[in-house]
Amino acid sequence: MRRTHAALVLTGVGLLVGCGGGERQDENEPEGDFAVEVARASFPKEQRLAQSSDLVIRVRNAGDRAIPNVAVTVEGFQYRKPDDTLADAERPQFVVNGLPREIGGFPEAKDATPLGCETAYVNTWACGRLGAGDEKSFRWSVTAVKAGKYRISYSVAAGLNGKAKAVTAGSRKPARGSLTGTVSDEPPEVRVGDDGRTVVEGTR
Repeated sequence: MRRTHAALVLTGVGLLVGCGGGERQDENEPEGDFAVEVARASFPKEQRLAQSSDLVIRVRNAGDRAIPNVAVTVEGFQYRKPDDTLADAERPQFVVNGLPREIGGFPEAKDATPLGCETAYVNTWACGRLGAGDEKSFRWSVTAVKAGKYRISYSVAAGLNGKAKAVTAGSRKPARGSLTGTVSDEPPEVRVGDDGRTVVEGTR
């Protein structure tokens, strides 16, 4: 299922209401600051066109109480092309790879994003409760499709509705960061594997 394309801001008080005007989803979300540490944020600084790479963000609960719903928002897989004639100026610099799965006994393809963490918020993945001292790794598999410099920004949240806020351990600053690098216009070196069928990156 595709995520809704309406932009929602996690740090605001955006609410999702159930069908028919039911209970507000944030009704039971605790209010306050939750200390987190980004234990790892990695994405290859030098990449090539058509090369697949993993963006990994590992979040640790640095506080003494459980985070209700740890979430990460990622910006930068796309860029805006300055052209007034375009109906939609958004263009991909990285595309999310497909992940083969079997759903209900039938072959299906899912985006290679944090599994089971999809939300209705644009570019946001929420993976549920995170106990004190526990860690959660968020992983995206993407392929570069446009050469040039890139900037991937990320922010961590403790809930989806703005009441529970993730802050950097030891401060009240929002837990966020960015990764920068360059995509070369040279395609990756590839070869056919020993089985005569598989295409692999790099030389022997």
